[in-house]
Amino acid sequence: MGIRMWGERDVRRAGAAVLLAAAAGLIARMIIAANSPGPADVRIFRGFAEAITVYGPVRIYEHPLPGLPVYNHPPLAGWMLMGLDSLTGLGFSFSTLIRIPASAADFCCALLVFEIVRRRAAPRTAMLCGIGVAVSPVLIATSGYHGNTDAVAIAFALAAAHLLADRKAPLAAGVAAALSISVKFIPVVVIPALFVAALRGGRPVLVRFAAGFAGLGALVWGPALVTVPLDLERNVLEYAGGSYRLWGLVRFADVIGLPESVITFMQGGGHFLVVLVCVAAGIRLAWLRPAQLPGVVALTLGLLLLLSTASGLQYLTWAAAGMFVLGAAEGFTYSAVVGLVAVLGYSGRSAVRWSEPVLYLGAAGWLVLAAGLATGLRRVLAAAGPAHPSTETAPRAQLENAP
Repeated sequence: MGIRMWGERDVRRAGAAVLLAAAAGLIARMIIAANSPGPADVRIFRGFAEAITVYGPVRIYEHPLPGLPVYNHPPLAGWMLMGLDSLTGLGFSFSTLIRIPASAADFCCALLVFEIVRRRAAPRTAMLCGIGVAVSPVLIATSGYHGNTDAVAIAFALAAAHLLADRKAPLAAGVAAALSISVKFIPVVVIPALFVAALRGGRPVLVRFAAGFAGLGALVWGPALVTVPLDLERNVLEYAGGSYRLWGLVRFADVIGLPESVITFMQGGGHFLVVLVCVAAGIRLAWLRPAQLPGVVALTLGLLLLLSTASGLQYLTWAAAGMFVLGAAEGFTYSAVVGLVAVLGYSGRSAVRWSEPVLYLGAAGWLVLAAGLATGLRRVLAAAGPAHPSTETAPRAQLENAP
């Protein structure tokens, strides 16, 4: 009893430390947001918000937006932007408001990572991982300065895995999964893995998860799918990212001088092959280790970034929190290296024009990501037992019920 109580006290103290770090991290992000104009994306989001106020969050997909890039955000992002634009009428700064969702998501994600890790490691390790998310340089730079919605989507994806595997709340997990792809479509690669893990939990778990996912999905996506299906498909579902060659495989292909046709294919139709590879990997891992679903989601999102041809600095957040789910060493190493990439990249002339040192650091970050995914994969596969955590073996149940 004494050992157990001491363990519980350790968890409470570790959780309090993570909460303090997450609060400090949120304050730091909001100070940056309130005192910096941010990159060009902040102004682009302001243009999107003004257009959505005119056309609505559904019809926005069918209207050309002169002077703005293609509006490639899922429907829930449109409602968010319309709400933020209405707040500017009350005197709030849009450039600050647009960075609140990602900053708040980092706050929640620090606590979420702590909850995930403490079920699989010592409280001290969980505390380090939670604090790591809170103070991660790459997350502070992208959420506090850039302010895109990637961090929000990743937080919902990890929450879905945690709710399904650890909390035994499949209905809420389905809602969280639908929210993740309704903010940013990137987590679509983990949705099949979540369904496989739900299937491994039994029919009732699968039905509840599917009900939560379908119900929220119909509510958010339904109006656009019915009203402007082709425009939604073109702008959101088929969006392949930019054409910059700053990160990962496309950067290496450019450096070694591969033909333009190859690079064009990589950035065009080839990105669908990358998505299929990531989906297949997630499905396989979820089938083998459904109890390690948060790690599976982290690995799948990290693999997507590893193989992606997209080069935006905000995309580095896809793996930031997940690397801490895989391990403290992996998380801190990745956050330190790519955090330097983000800070230097945002400090340069343009976030999409990296200097030579930043390009080399980006290559180093890619290698760190690859190494972290390899060690994380070994750790997930080495975890005990393929059984789903929402199921309990008969012998254990019999022993607990025995006199």
